[in-house]
Amino acid sequence: MQYRSIGNTTVSAVGLGAMPLSIEHRPDEQRAIATVHAALDAGVTLIDTADSYHWHAGEAGHNELLIARALARYGGDTSGVLVATKGGRGRPGDGSWTVTGTPDHLKRAAEASAKRLGVEAIGLYQLHKPDPAVPWADSVGALRELLDAGTIRAAGISNVTTVQIREAHAILGDGLASVQNQYSPAVRDSEPELRLSTELGLAFLAWSPLGGISRSSLDGPSGSTSAGTAFHHIAAERGVSPQRIALAWLLARSPVMIPVPGASRPASIQDSAQAGQVALSTAELTRLEAALPS
Repeated sequence: MQYRSIGNTTVSAVGLGAMPLSIEHRPDEQRAIATVHAALDAGVTLIDTADSYHWHAGEAGHNELLIARALARYGGDTSGVLVATKGGRGRPGDGSWTVTGTPDHLKRAAEASAKRLGVEAIGLYQLHKPDPAVPWADSVGALRELLDAGTIRAAGISNVTTVQIREAHAILGDGLASVQNQYSPAVRDSEPELRLSTELGLAFLAWSPLGGISRSSLDGPSGSTSAGTAFHHIAAERGVSPQRIALAWLLARSPVMIPVPGASRPASIQDSAQAGQVALSTAELTRLEAALPS
C-alpha cells in the first residue's frame, strides 16, 4: 500500500468511497459491513462518507452510522483510520440533492455528524458543495469556527473552483487540508484544481475516479460502462483489472492525489486497494494519455 498525507495525517493512497453502501440500490447491512471490513483488511485507512449519503427521507446520517457500526465490530486496530465526512447537502428522499451552506446549518451538521460517528472531534470535515445563496466566505468561516471550537481537526472543501480554493486557503490557512472534486479518465475538468492543490500541498480526493472505466453509483443501474480502452489493454497485458490501472494512473497524476472509489462489495475495494502496487511505466502512461478523451 502506498501512503499519502491529508494535513498532518497519513492515510492509504486509495480510500473507500462509502456512498454506495447507503444510497439507492444499496446492499444489505451484512454485505455493507463486510465491504468496510474488507477495505480495512486490505490496508485502506481513509473512509469517505457524508451526512447526506442515504436513500429515504428521514435517514440523514445513515452512512455515518453504518461506518461507526462497522468500525466498532471490526476485530482489528482502527486507531489509524481517518473517517472523512461532509456537510452542506441534503436528500429529501425523491432522488434529488439539496444544498445548504449557511454557517448555522454547517455547525449543527458537524456536531450531529460527530455524535453519529461517536467521536469527540471529526478527523476531516468537508463542505460538500458551495451554496450559491450563501457567500462563500461565510460558509468557509463556519469551518474556521468548527476548527477553533475543536469540533473538527481538519477542514476540506468539495466541488470547488480554483478561486474558491484560494479564498478558503486564505481563511483557513493550515486548517484547510483537502479538496474533493470529481476526477477520472473520463472527467478531467478539475485539472486546474488538481494543479493548485498540488501547489498548495492540499490532498486532492478524487470522487467517482473510475469514470470511463466503471459505472458510478450516481449513474443508476442503467449506466453504461466502457470497454476496449487503453486502460483495458494495459490491464490485460498485466493480468489485472482495468479499474486497478485507472487508479494507478490517477496516483501517478500528483503526489497529493487520493482516489476514493465507491464500493458495495468486498471484492471491489480489495481490488482497488491494490492499485498502489502498480507502477506504470513511462511508456504505459504515454499510451494512456494519448487515449484520453479530449
